[in-house]
Amino acid sequence: MEANILPRPNLPYQGAVAAATPQPHSLNLIGVGFDGTACARKGAAAGPAAIRQVSEDIETYSPYLDRDVTEIRPFYDLGDLVVSRCGDAHRDWDSISAAFAVLAGAADPSARFLALGGEHSISCLFIERCLAQFPDLLLLHLDAHADLRDGYQGYHYSHAAAIRRCLDHFGPGHELAQFGIRSGTREEFHWMREHRTLHDELPGFLDYLRQIPSQRPIYLTLDLDYFDPAFLPGTGTPEAGGGDFHSFIEIVRALRGKKLVGSDVVELAPALDPTGNSEVFAAKVVRELILVSHGEDGYAR
Repeated sequence: MEANILPRPNLPYQGAVAAATPQPHSLNLIGVGFDGTACARKGAAAGPAAIRQVSEDIETYSPYLDRDVTEIRPFYDLGDLVVSRCGDAHRDWDSISAAFAVLAGAADPSARFLALGGEHSISCLFIERCLAQFPDLLLLHLDAHADLRDGYQGYHYSHAAAIRRCLDHFGPGHELAQFGIRSGTREEFHWMREHRTLHDELPGFLDYLRQIPSQRPIYLTLDLDYFDPAFLPGTGTPEAGGGDFHSFIEIVRALRGKKLVGSDVVELAPALDPTGNSEVFAAKVVRELILVSHGEDGYAR
């Protein structure tokens, strides 16, 4: 059975090599344009294509990391996982999940993924793979929302339940750390405080990141509504009071030299920002994650 992905994206992310299958010992970009459970404003299905297209218009050099995309080992763009749009989000999700199972089952364990969403529920596919691979995985969650509901509006794999679904697969050595959360139910905030997953202030969160052992595997899931809508309005559920690009760069710098084994950038809805600024913002976020996913020797960790 062949993996249900497009073998060659029409336009790969700038600097990426188009590939039909996940490449071992390498970073593999893949889009999942699904927004079937989006409960406020849809449009994240167009996120992967928008990020790729605008990447052609930004520099490959990051002045924040003093690194260039052209200086690292080759990384790959697999295109987009084909998303069924039958009108039933449950069936569409099952189709995506089955397609990813085929893709991941055929991939070498050393293949690393950077996923482009799509809504936040798609992150579960990639996080669950890493949880199964790494018994001591640290899941870093940057978001405006807690995403700890046990399903929402009838969807078990809702974007409002993304982290809760990942917790279903947690073992004793797994850990969750959340930052930027400023919206959720009383029960969600109670759970985060009880389990001490929520970091309230940037300086303390940065100190926490710097103390992570360099060989501990880390997965970073980034919902773009982490950022204040004054900076990035093109997302389905914007929340006032968020971070700016510079706070994100401080987080990326704290992750430099760490073992980032996977990441995703989700919830860009480009049509909701007619200025086009949000997709440029998102493409630069992806650039920084591509660079920090590679060690100083240029190899993906």
